[in-house]
Amino acid sequence: MTRRRLGQWLQQTVFVGPALLVFIVIIVIPLVMSVYYSFTEWNGISTAVKWVGLDNYKQILFHDTLFRDDFYFTFRLALVQVVLTNAVGLLLALMLTQPLKTKNIQRTIFFMPNVIGGLLLGFIWQFIFIKGFASIGEITHIGFFQLPWLGDAATGFWGIIIVSVWQGAGYLMIIYIAGFANVPSDLLEAARIDGASRWQLFRSIKLPLIMPSVTVCFFLSISWAFKIFDIVLSLTKGGPYNSTESIALNIYQEAFRNNRYGLGTAKALIFFVIVALITVIQVAYTKKKEVEV
Repeated sequence: MTRRRLGQWLQQTVFVGPALLVFIVIIVIPLVMSVYYSFTEWNGISTAVKWVGLDNYKQILFHDTLFRDDFYFTFRLALVQVVLTNAVGLLLALMLTQPLKTKNIQRTIFFMPNVIGGLLLGFIWQFIFIKGFASIGEITHIGFFQLPWLGDAATGFWGIIIVSVWQGAGYLMIIYIAGFANVPSDLLEAARIDGASRWQLFRSIKLPLIMPSVTVCFFLSISWAFKIFDIVLSLTKGGPYNSTESIALNIYQEAFRNNRYGLGTAKALIFFVIVALITVIQVAYTKKKEVEV
C-alpha cells in the first residue's frame, strides 16, 4: 500500500506538478502582489512603496466619477454585446446545421474574424468607419453612412458593438453547432411525426438540450465584453472626452499612463470582484436550466 501510494503521488506530481507550478507563478503570485499593491501608493518605478490602507478604495468608490461613468458604459456595452453576440452566433449555428452544400466554407468564413487580433481588427474597422462609410455616404447620400461613427458618443458605442459582435459571433457559433450536434435525431424525428413545428422543435427540444452550450457561450461573452480593451483602444481610444472608455482602458490609463499602480490595481480588483459575481450568478442560473436526455 505504501509503494502504491508513493507511485500515485509521483504520478500526480509528474503530471500535475508543472502545470500547478506555472499556475502559481503566473496567476497566484501576481494576484497576491496586486492585492498588496492596491493598499499602497506606488508609481511602478521607484523602490519606495507607501502604505495607504483603504485610501485607494475610498478614492475610487466615493470620489472617482470617471470610474463610475466608465463602469456604467462598460455595463451597457456588455449587456448589448452579450445579447447580440449570442443571438447572432445562435442564428448562424441554426443556419449552418441545415443540409447546405457550402456549410463548411461558411463556417470558416464566419469564424475567421475571431482569428484576427483585436488591435488589427479595430484599425481595419476604423478605416471602414472613417473612410469607407464616408465615401459610400458621399455617393449614395444615405444617412446611415454619413454618421460620425467614431466622433460621437452614441455612434461610437454602436461602432464598438458592431466590431465586437462581428469578431465574437463566429466563435460562439462553433460552440452552438457542437451543442446542436448532440441533440438526439430520433427525438427530433418523433416530435416532427407528432406535428411539431420548427419553432416548437427549437423552443421545446433543441434549446433545453443545448443549455450547456448556452452556459459556456454566455460565460465567455460576458468575460469578453467586460474585459474589452484592444477594440476600444484602436477604434476610439476612449473618446470623445472619455465617453467610450471601458473599465479595462481606465485601469490601463491609471496604471501605465498616470503611473499610479496602487490606484490602478485597486480598480482592477474591484472590477474583478464585480465581474466574478456577475459570472457566478449567470452560470448558476443557466445551469439550473440544463436538462438531460
